[in-house]
Amino acid sequence: MPRTRVKICGITRVSDARIAYALGADAIGLVFYKPSSRNISVDQAVEIARAVGPFISRVGLFVNPSAEDVEQVIRQVGLDRLQFHGDESEAFCRQFGLPYIKALRAKPGVDFQATVDQYPSAMGVLLDSYKPGVAGGTGEVFDWQSIPTALRSSIILAGGLNAGNVSEAIRAIRPAAVDVSGGVEESPGIKSADKIEAFIEAVNRE
Repeated sequence: MPRTRVKICGITRVSDARIAYALGADAIGLVFYKPSSRNISVDQAVEIARAVGPFISRVGLFVNPSAEDVEQVIRQVGLDRLQFHGDESEAFCRQFGLPYIKALRAKPGVDFQATVDQYPSAMGVLLDSYKPGVAGGTGEVFDWQSIPTALRSSIILAGGLNAGNVSEAIRAIRPAAVDVSGGVEESPGIKSADKIEAFIEAVNRE
């Protein structure tokens, strides 16, 4: 059985990126969304991206950006993946020539399969908790059983995960990857080495 991959999202410091890399994270997420407490500048992102080794994916997270903003970040930072958390169309997401992840929120009554089918070019789909007016990073868990069985092994699971519940989530869903931000933080945007280590250890036990 393939191991579940780990993305540590909302990295704001070089030191946290290095810790995530050293502890075995597969990807780090860099947030380019000004309302977020984890938003970073392009200059910060360049430093962070350069600080980690060649075998970790650098993922840029956007919410309803302009094409020009995305292109600028790609040029300057050297991203490996894009992640879109807004209302972006498939045509918008695929235009940049990089693999992309489309994030979907588990709004009550949402038809996950129908929504996923709207993004056939996505390299992956991330399922996150729904909170009105919040694009992601809610820190809240949603009902994992609401995910259609046919999708479970291919999705990236997010939403309120931490070292205490990620093992249960993996046993329940067997996702391709898990994505964590607030669950490994001391405060918004400031990661805890101990929490990252505990999270990755919990994932690897499954």
